[in-house]
Amino acid sequence: MKNFTILFLSLAIISCQQSSNSEQETTNTDSLRFEQEVHLKNVRQLTWGGNNAEAYWSFDGKSLVFQSDYSEWGVECDQIFTLDVNDPKKGEQPSMVSTGLGRTTCAYFLPGDSLIVYGSTHLADSLCPATPERTSGKYVWPIYEGYDIFVADLEGNIVDQLTSEEGYDAEATVSPNGDQIIFTSTRSGDLELYTMNLDGSDVVQLTDELGYDGGAFFSPDGSKIVWRASRPQTDEEVAEYKGLLEQGLVQPTKMELYVANADGTDKKKITNLGNANWAPFFTPDGKKILFSSNHSSKRGFPFNLFMINLDGTGLEQVTFDKTFDSFPMFSPDGKYLVWASNRYNGGNRDTNLFVAEWVD
Repeated sequence: MKNFTILFLSLAIISCQQSSNSEQETTNTDSLRFEQEVHLKNVRQLTWGGNNAEAYWSFDGKSLVFQSDYSEWGVECDQIFTLDVNDPKKGEQPSMVSTGLGRTTCAYFLPGDSLIVYGSTHLADSLCPATPERTSGKYVWPIYEGYDIFVADLEGNIVDQLTSEEGYDAEATVSPNGDQIIFTSTRSGDLELYTMNLDGSDVVQLTDELGYDGGAFFSPDGSKIVWRASRPQTDEEVAEYKGLLEQGLVQPTKMELYVANADGTDKKKITNLGNANWAPFFTPDGKKILFSSNHSSKRGFPFNLFMINLDGTGLEQVTFDKTFDSFPMFSPDGKYLVWASNRYNGGNRDTNLFVAEWVD
């Protein structure tokens, strides 16, 4: 989740393992899977160019909604698109369902698949907000105060605005039960998790510890949530976190994963791996978490997908790319996995969407 499609991608520069014969690789599905990736089968590429990320399934499992900054689609920063997962057309622009104004992030289908919810800065400014430079050489994410959460139809018409508080409101995802939205907001002065009804009513705060709480998802039965969080501990870490937040920034290089009941009770930290552990999603049986991590990386990358039990045991590596794999999401029937990757991009920085059959 992000207001930040590029996120750690600037760190994942170029992999010597990437190949340039992309046309062959996109037609031969086995060539898109590394040998060690035993949980993946029949990998297919869905996009070809730009930074494409946070692809999330429709409730019927036929479509994906995602964000992209691909300049050939006429956008200058992240906008929201949809595509038919079974019929992606290389060289054709998918349908854009955001306004084309401001910057957007974190789109998700609502029940019935005729509406989507997403974050956008377009009311604050019709132009793309500036991307922040590194602070003292450190990688930072922008937390744009202009973000609010909107509902739109598949023709791109905004039909509702769900948030109007001061500050950042974004990173919305929807319960599989179709009754609640979970999102991140700075309305308390810190980055905390909240839930609300689909119409924006009955907002409830779930977290209250200092640090960034975000990127939350519900379990398949809607009874639990998983999210990423930073927890500054020392006086120096606290001062740095608060100082960056005052500038609308957050440093995402130290994050661990937490799970809780859907109402925020019984919070438990399930990773203690170091570096950045994020983009978590429950496995179809609800017993494990699939997530992206660079915990074993010495230069900030590669990021790969890992899987872990809800009690923090049984860590297993799932993907074996040399640069970047993240944003995993299982289809509603649990048969397919979609994710974003730098694999086989011809040696450039493009991040594309891939889908595979999941093998337990």
